[in-house]
Amino acid sequence: MPSLYLHAAAYEFAQKLTDKGERVPDMAFAGAFSSEDGVFKAIAMGAPFTKAVCMGRALMIPGMVGKNIEHWLKDGKLPNTVSQFGSTREEIFINYEDVKDIVGSKEIDNIPLGAIGIYSYSEKIRVGLQQLMAGARCFSVPAISRRELMSLSEECAKVTGIPYLMNAYRDEALEILNS
Repeated sequence: MPSLYLHAAAYEFAQKLTDKGERVPDMAFAGAFSSEDGVFKAIAMGAPFTKAVCMGRALMIPGMVGKNIEHWLKDGKLPNTVSQFGSTREEIFINYEDVKDIVGSKEIDNIPLGAIGIYSYSEKIRVGLQQLMAGARCFSVPAISRRELMSLSEECAKVTGIPYLMNAYRDEALEILNS
């Protein structure tokens, strides 16, 4: 079953519990999320119940790349795809100095480059998510709501309960036009 259908059902069931006065546990959505727009949509899709988005493979990849870079640096055999960005840890990893500030100058040499890769990727997600949230005028995660979304197909609207793009904000537009 595609993740969208599972997330729609989870939201529907959580809303039914809320309507009955029951406590809804915080939810986390998973399902191939790898970018900040996907994280934003997942939080909005399950709002206000979704509190986290699980990312597995998307975080493992920069960890594995960092590990490979560590080996290539030791062997002195950086491929061109990496060496175009630099030839040292500090040059290759944009967040190297941030991690160094966190762990200290003495400990940074003990931090695997895979961990720095994961940290760098998570920072990309964090900054991108902040930018999307600011663009949507949502300045905290609880401010993200289902109103930030619209469905691109009528089937999606039917499955999720999120308005089809031709109907999203239509009532508000007509109210303005009729005032």
